Amino acid sequence: MKRIIHHLSRFKYIYTLIAFGLWMVFFDQNRILNQYKLQKNLRDLQKQQRFYETEIKKSQLTSKALVYDSVFMEKFAREKYLLKRDNEVIYLIVKEE
Repeated sequence: MKRIIHHLSRFKYIYTLIAFGLWMVFFDQNRILNQYKLQKNLRDLQKQQRFYETEIKKSQLTSKALVYDSVFMEKFAREKYLLKRDNEVIYLIVKEE
């Protein structure tokens, strides 16, 4: 019995670290699974942020071009809003899938 107590007291720091590790892995609010999910969510949000930043830059370039370039403005109006001149006819070709 003394031998078992001696071994337990000898390795008390190791047992404490093991207990702490188990607590952090399974029971704590900041467990490893939650941290993994949060990191994945953060990466997804950063990817969305980069996407929206590039879309904002594209929109800003388009709006500047619309203000200063009349040829681009006409092309944009014809493609996006299907506008036409009075003496023109527009035919839309829609591909069926």
